Amino acid sequence: KRCTDNGFIEKGTYKTKYCVGCELEKQDSELENNKCPIHPNLEIEIIQEENYFFRFSKFQKQLLELYGKYPDFVVPEHRQKEITNFVSSGLEDFSVSRLKEKMPWGVPVPGDDNHVQYVWFDALTNYISALGWPEDEKKFKDYWGTTEEPKALQVAGKDNLRQQSAMWQAMLMAADLPTSRQIFIHGFITSGGQKMSKSLGNVIDPIEYVEKYGVDTLRYYLLAKINPTEDSDFTKEKFGETYNGELANGLGNLVSRVAKLAENSDFKFHFDDSNHRSIDKNVSDQIDNYRFDEALKVIWTKVTEVDKYINDNEPWKLEGDKLKEVLNFAVTSLIAIGCSLSPFLPETAEKIELQFKGPKIKSGLPLFPRLGK
Repeated sequence: KRCTDNGFIEKGTYKTKYCVGCELEKQDSELENNKCPIHPNLEIEIIQEENYFFRFSKFQKQLLELYGKYPDFVVPEHRQKEITNFVSSGLEDFSVSRLKEKMPWGVPVPGDDNHVQYVWFDALTNYISALGWPEDEKKFKDYWGTTEEPKALQVAGKDNLRQQSAMWQAMLMAADLPTSRQIFIHGFITSGGQKMSKSLGNVIDPIEYVEKYGVDTLRYYLLAKINPTEDSDFTKEKFGETYNGELANGLGNLVSRVAKLAENSDFKFHFDDSNHRSIDKNVSDQIDNYRFDEALKVIWTKVTEVDKYINDNEPWKLEGDKLKEVLNFAVTSLIAIGCSLSPFLPETAEKIELQFKGPKIKSGLPLFPRLGK
């Protein structure tokens, strides 16, 4: 209604090339051999009917000004360049309705019972209606911000770049609402180098992996081995190698070794909340840049360093103050590792803290039990 009152919705004849898979109109420049590159197995449809249109073409200047004001509006940088180039090349109005006789289940267009609202114009408003807009203005401003100070961070796949960072932003502008502040665009997860497909039988079921390995193990692989912004591969073999090499034989083995050494001595550790609850700055810096994989590399470098420290100092051969010094360093380091892990592997981080809070440390069940093939 706001967009209509402001003159940005009008009725016209809709004729376009359309990808059913994307649920989106396609320009010739976006097609390869008249096929959508994301859904090459689907035929491009030609659609022509009376529709309501959003006057997307009126927002080229405002969108380019938005991208200029916030050079990090879209992350990563090359996606910002991609959407800037798209908008710079000119915008076409897009349909926001379908005839009710063809799609009777849609949300009715206000004032016209012959039409229902169509997917992008209807669905995207959930971002703000979920915040109570337009009734709860305070909650909306707290989370979404204002025109002068937008706050909203959105996360979307690379196939939603145009919808989220251009179409949705223009809709907000047309309704006199604040835009988003930043949109993080991620890549696809492939399987064996191919797009996941039921027909190929290479679909990864996350529930299956959680039931067998635990949720933190799956979180680790997705955060450590999947590039945050580019396509990355997931296979059963790679997952198993990561589990055994970095979790069971890496962090899990280190925790077991240190706990056993502490248990077998008269070592006592005094946990101090003020000293042991801060995330490593190198880790938090990578999180701020959405480089979750690099953040975990920082943590695993520390795991390797502590493991080497123990091997070099051979605490099983030490006694007295020297033994306490080595164990204190190892335990303090593990608590710090656990704290830095908390945004990524919360269950594992909690187990590490509970095991090493002291004063008397006891060995327990392995964090990541070794599994056979």
